Amino acid sequence: MIDLRDYQIKAVDELKDKVIKLLRNSGKGICIFKAPTGSGKTLMVSEVVRKLSSDQETASKLSYIWISVRKLHEQSKDKLEKYYEDNRLVTCSYFEDLDNKQIGEKEILFVNWESLNKKDKNLLIRENEQDNNLNSVVNNTKEDGREIVLIIDESHYAAGSERSKELIDIINPKVTIEVSSTPKLMENASLEISTEIVNVPLDDVKREEMIKQEIAINPEFLDIKVNNKTVDEIVLEQAIKKRTELLNAYKKEGSNVNPLLLIQLPSQREGLTDKKDVIVSLLKDKFGITEKNGKLAIWLSEEKTSTLPNIEKNENEVEVLIFKEAIALGWDCPRASILVIFREYSSFTFTIQTIGRIMRMPELRYYKNETLNEGYIFTNLAHIDLTKEYVKDYVTIYESKRRSNLYTKLALKSFYLKRQREKTRLSSKFIDVFLNIAERNGLKKKLTVRYSKVVDPVIAEGKLINIDKEGEVKAKGDVNIELSELDVQKRFDGFVALNCYPYAPYDSSDRLKTALYTFLYSAFRLEKSGVKAQKMVLGKENVQYFIDTINLAKEEYKKKVVKSISEKREYQIETSWEVPYLIRYSRNYETLETKKSIMKPFYIKGASKPELNFIKKLDGSKKIDWWYKNGENEVTYFAVPYDDNGTPRTFYPDFIIKFKDEKVGIFDTKSGLTADVAKPKAEALQKYIKEENAKDKKLFGGIIIGASGSWRYNEEKNYDYNPNDLSKWKVLEL
Repeated sequence: MIDLRDYQIKAVDELKDKVIKLLRNSGKGICIFKAPTGSGKTLMVSEVVRKLSSDQETASKLSYIWISVRKLHEQSKDKLEKYYEDNRLVTCSYFEDLDNKQIGEKEILFVNWESLNKKDKNLLIRENEQDNNLNSVVNNTKEDGREIVLIIDESHYAAGSERSKELIDIINPKVTIEVSSTPKLMENASLEISTEIVNVPLDDVKREEMIKQEIAINPEFLDIKVNNKTVDEIVLEQAIKKRTELLNAYKKEGSNVNPLLLIQLPSQREGLTDKKDVIVSLLKDKFGITEKNGKLAIWLSEEKTSTLPNIEKNENEVEVLIFKEAIALGWDCPRASILVIFREYSSFTFTIQTIGRIMRMPELRYYKNETLNEGYIFTNLAHIDLTKEYVKDYVTIYESKRRSNLYTKLALKSFYLKRQREKTRLSSKFIDVFLNIAERNGLKKKLTVRYSKVVDPVIAEGKLINIDKEGEVKAKGDVNIELSELDVQKRFDGFVALNCYPYAPYDSSDRLKTALYTFLYSAFRLEKSGVKAQKMVLGKENVQYFIDTINLAKEEYKKKVVKSISEKREYQIETSWEVPYLIRYSRNYETLETKKSIMKPFYIKGASKPELNFIKKLDGSKKIDWWYKNGENEVTYFAVPYDDNGTPRTFYPDFIIKFKDEKVGIFDTKSGLTADVAKPKAEALQKYIKEENAKDKKLFGGIIIGASGSWRYNEEKNYDYNPNDLSKWKVLEL
């Protein structure tokens, strides 16, 4: 049973009543749920879903889609599964868990927003191996007589763009519940759509002692003696001094909370590497805080230290965590009390989500010592702006649009290859296969509940006489040392990866883990993903039984699943291709000024010298209307099929060019070695052009190279490249 605070009970009842009111209306509705960071938004919404699933009026009529940014959908699913563990009233699922390609009654489908928001590369539009895309799932659900309730979690990251609105329109939910501390839909809600608002006041959350009373920024800095210290040293020194003060205060309150100090570094483009090294060195030399002694953890995209596991626990020994922006969303560590932010600029905009990391109370109560009821920010900034969080980076970074005034339709046949991944990975079907094998073979009865400790032998009283001499170190013996929880996790991960063979561990480990955890929970009520479950698998009395069961399950999976798949590794999908109306790019791309690109603005990343030279030549041509720089590996882009020693592949030519005489050129820029090895692609392109021209297209093109100031292209049926003989290569007149 979920234990709700007074303000949460009130909000849940109000939200449920307003959702039911919208459901009774003839049209669509939006319910905006505005609640402060740290108030327990996920818990409250999950309780609303539970109540709707218990209500006679709505229980059998509703299915749910829960959309979150980044990996929040995984965190939300895990939380809700725990909430619903007692009564099992609501089912929580990913796409692969759905039955009959539809969302059942009282079932929530959890989806990652980014997977929906990349046009032509998303679960909504693109077909997949089982035709299990969101579009078909929604249609199947509605055809079965249920309405969709769409829950957009942390909506300020997701709901504002035009593309996002388009996606919501396609899902076409009966009711949309927008969940955020800074809602977006409220600003743009149509007068034609019924809109309800539920607001949780900040004071109510504080009254229940859920979040800190206030945040202090650089407290007591006026009394600091600067001496010869750098600003980084001063900021860090004061933050660590405050952490020590808080630690002592917690002890006097009889609490075991070990306050965590968060250090946010500049992003990569602002000099992340140098700043990280400076801070790590300061922590070590001035304060004795290192990863080695267990007091430091680092959470960066390129580096995650071994001290991270269990860092959220109140008594964890880590004192300092270094991170950057990625941690600001969805991470929940209530013992985090101090935030240090280093920036190279004179000012920086703090976001609600970043500050939210130090807002929560670790024991959900206020203390007698008021210093424990505040959060603290220490920074090297001279000026600070506080703003609402309207961050678009998670939905779109850069956008480039097709120039409609120049464009005429091409209707080119394009090809896209879909992989039969069950050949190389364990799919969700493996879980049922494993559970059936375990039951059939009586695995539960074979296992020892009181298994031996999981240990590692460590050399004892060893001596190394000669460091230059090869051979074993002489020792009196060894000592078996019980593995820490972290080491158990590592060994368990290694066990799973090893036993995935011959299936790819990267794509299969999660399926095997789920199978093991599901079995252990069902048989022994061991917590999923918990260390007790891992130890039971690894215990020397049990491990062989698990290996045997896994092997038998893989054999049956091969017979029942893999063998049923066509032997063809990939198959082609034909599409009628047009230059995309809109393309989104990540921050890794940069703009390039061009005159005749059909996409404006034009973004590019990692272009070769021949490509850049060709673009320059095209921009100066009076014979073309426009040119398009093609992309790769997505159905969005134009591709031609070719054979690679018996394996079907797709070839993405670099440029599509619309000439003023109505011809369309398809060219791929090469030079040197790349031109020499282009034979399969070149001949496939010529075959494609010949076949399409037989259907009244006006295509030409081929592999194109820059040679002696001219651009030469090869349109021979049998391709050959000899830099000393270009007699069969035509000059492209631009």
